[in-house]
Amino acid sequence: MKAVVAQQDSQGARVSLTDIPDPHAAENDVVVRVHAAGFTPGELDWPGTWADRSGRDRSPSVPGHEVSGVVAELGYGTTGLTLGQRVFGVTDWARNGTLAEYVAVEARNLAPLSADIDHVVAAALPISGLTAWQGLFVHGQISAGQSVLVHGAAGAVGSVAVQLAHEAGARVIGSGRTGQREEVLGFKADDFVDLTADNLEDVGDVDVVFDVIGGEVLDRSAQLVRAGGVLVTIAEPPRVVPKGARAVFFVVEPDRAQLALLERKLREGKIRQNVGRVLSLDDALSAFDPDYRTPGKTIVQVLEDASG
Repeated sequence: MKAVVAQQDSQGARVSLTDIPDPHAAENDVVVRVHAAGFTPGELDWPGTWADRSGRDRSPSVPGHEVSGVVAELGYGTTGLTLGQRVFGVTDWARNGTLAEYVAVEARNLAPLSADIDHVVAAALPISGLTAWQGLFVHGQISAGQSVLVHGAAGAVGSVAVQLAHEAGARVIGSGRTGQREEVLGFKADDFVDLTADNLEDVGDVDVVFDVIGGEVLDRSAQLVRAGGVLVTIAEPPRVVPKGARAVFFVVEPDRAQLALLERKLREGKIRQNVGRVLSLDDALSAFDPDYRTPGKTIVQVLEDASG
């Protein structure tokens, strides 16, 4: 099969498009025929890209950890999914990923995908949607009437977090750069903070801060969390803990029930995806260029006829 492959040499990490053997469905796995895939260019800096769960070298490896496609093979003992079923979800961090024509995935990391949701849209949802859901409801424990500050509100994770918090009945303040105000307000934020021009401290006290930026923004946000509130971040462990409040750093985890819930919200129009460029597998290498920039999330459409 054709795949994007990452490997390390004396010049550092590099990616290429090549042919590799088709994946095998181990126990409780499925093999998915990939229609569309999501990824993070920064994956080349992740330990799991280069080593398996035992720490053994596994390069060259296939990046990409978000998938939307059709079940092509069932491994021994696999339950809950059927051959030919449309699915989407997250692949293991320490196994070959989704920038390929086929990928082997633990069945529990996938959820059914309705026929009326495009694979390109679905491939943008798993990591951003699960991260937003877990940050807000599992770790932040937000509820109606609370105030939530979402940093990076125009990004893949932040835009979903704004929409989920709004639907939950929270007052949502989204932060971003100059020029992103209308986009963030379009995701149903109640207010916008320009991190390049406004004074962050003018936001006042909030119940929950959801941060995807880290650094100084994370440090300064600690003083905004009122007593009993929560500072949640996916960027780095907080260096400053808010007084009388909790601080949580977490890494997203696959969850079939949460994926199904997010799929329903997407289908019902309660959330929408911030998809930017859509690349073919042949063009996917360009997205790993250090100078690559594009608004929204880049998706690789592996199968051009993505109607299945």
